[in-house]
Amino acid sequence: MPAYVLVDAEVYDHEAADRYRVLAEESIARYGGRYLIQGTVPEAAEGGWPAGRVVTTLEFPDMARLREWHTSPEYARAAAVRAGAIDVRMLFAEGTPA
Repeated sequence: MPAYVLVDAEVYDHEAADRYRVLAEESIARYGGRYLIQGTVPEAAEGGWPAGRVVTTLEFPDMARLREWHTSPEYARAAAVRAGAIDVRMLFAEGTPA
């Protein structure tokens, strides 16, 4: 069953964020993940959304692979670059059959 990473982020340092994106993209692909939505400013249809925050959604084959990616040395390098440059809230959610 697919598993998803839902990310809400605010970028403080665009240069570091660019370096993070390269490392993160490589690590995500290596662990079978793919981007469904990448760094998009959402349109709030109901309620509000803080200015300057973007959303990203990733899909992995399953929760085990997602967790393997999240604890991988490749992603740890990306997260180290991200520290202080991007404020991130990250959720994991397992998909459900249609």
